[in-house]
Amino acid sequence: MTNIIEDIRKSFETYDPSPITGLDKIPQSGSNRIYFRIHTAEKSYIATYNDNVRENRTFIYFSRHFRSRGCPVPEIYWISENYTIYIQQDFGDISLLNELEKHGHNDHVYGLFKKSLQELAKLQIMGDDSLDYTWSITSREFGKQAILSDLLYFKYYFLDTLQIPYDKEKLIDDFEALSTYLTHVDHKYFMFRDFQSRNILIRDQQAHFIDFQGGMKGALQYDVASMLWQAKAELPDDWKNSLLEHYMDNVEELLNKKIDRVRFVSQYNGYVLIRLLQVLGAYGFRGLFERKAHFLTSIPLALRNFKWFLHNKQVGIVMPEFERLLGLMVEEEVIHRFEPLRATENTPLVVHINSFSYRKGIPTDPSGNGGGFVFDCRGILNPGRMTEFKPLTGRDKPVKDFLEQQTRMPEFLNGIYNIVDIAVEDYIKRDFESLSVNFGCTGGQHRSVYAADALARHLRNKFHVKIDLHHVEQEAKNWVNT
Repeated sequence: MTNIIEDIRKSFETYDPSPITGLDKIPQSGSNRIYFRIHTAEKSYIATYNDNVRENRTFIYFSRHFRSRGCPVPEIYWISENYTIYIQQDFGDISLLNELEKHGHNDHVYGLFKKSLQELAKLQIMGDDSLDYTWSITSREFGKQAILSDLLYFKYYFLDTLQIPYDKEKLIDDFEALSTYLTHVDHKYFMFRDFQSRNILIRDQQAHFIDFQGGMKGALQYDVASMLWQAKAELPDDWKNSLLEHYMDNVEELLNKKIDRVRFVSQYNGYVLIRLLQVLGAYGFRGLFERKAHFLTSIPLALRNFKWFLHNKQVGIVMPEFERLLGLMVEEEVIHRFEPLRATENTPLVVHINSFSYRKGIPTDPSGNGGGFVFDCRGILNPGRMTEFKPLTGRDKPVKDFLEQQTRMPEFLNGIYNIVDIAVEDYIKRDFESLSVNFGCTGGQHRSVYAADALARHLRNKFHVKIDLHHVEQEAKNWVNT
């Protein structure tokens, strides 16, 4: 990482000799791209490091093309000779999702969704004009094979895990019919492919787009379905309906003609179905196969969201075997299978979670029963060895970003969640009163503090269980200081 930061500094100096007043690493999402925000006295920039040169070239080409069509995408200021680093316009760090989480479903946020859909229609239709799709990094068009691939992903990683008997040939026939139906849409233009509120940045009350390098030619409805049915957003049904109407108004204005709205909505519902199945497939893979607790806890919400869709929307094509299986998949018995046991006000269990320093010793179990879990965090790269982190703790953002992005802490914690969850479920069922979990590191300041906080948050969210959280070393220091 140190070498990358130095390369970023040198790259920026090549573009702009202005002194850098700040350089912050931006938390990574699911990609291998590494983003930095560079500050000067005058303005800020985004620098991107990515050794996938083809992906970089695609993003840069798409950005320059869309800007030439008046679309709200970042300007590319500078590119390294080997195309591994580029500097682009900074739209800030407030996303549409941030605005939704801050303000809720109010008129201000609704207006931002309307603006985002208006700009989406412009990007799709005007951006499609003269766009060279040979630059696409996956395939040039989201067609039948891509739709079938998404359906099979759902089948293998979620549907098959339910062990519901079905006729394989009839199901594949239904997959074929659905993919054919959705392929033959009336309007194919640029498809963003990952159009959701995290990729929409709000600046000066306007919507700006990032992360469209995976785009290709495809149905207009796909991106709208992605945005309006994003599980994290939980948009009300009346919002979804009115925003879809607003989007179609913009499409007709840009195309300068009326569209068949009944057919458009029917195929839109088909793409909503595809997106919901993609989500379940991803949750199945990450949760049921990779055993990542966060994804497991998301499955019941996704199933209830899907159940509402099945009962209220029509796709416009008959799929007997597939529809039968989808109906069985959202039955309460299946949903309950994925819902964790929840504590109530009368549940006696208290989980005692401590961070501690191995120099001072492992905390005793307050219940008098002995035992409990002790996890050694010293196998995780120690931020305390770095000058900038020494005065901080595992509760400070720079340390949290370091542990989440530059160490194996997420993998370490995921294994702990799986182990501790088993005990918590059992203890709730058996009315046990106490469970202790301890996290130790060298000084009880960084890694153990972060891990203890993370487990406390996980158990509260998943089991609603009572937590008694203590940072032994930090509390001792605070007592001494007072």
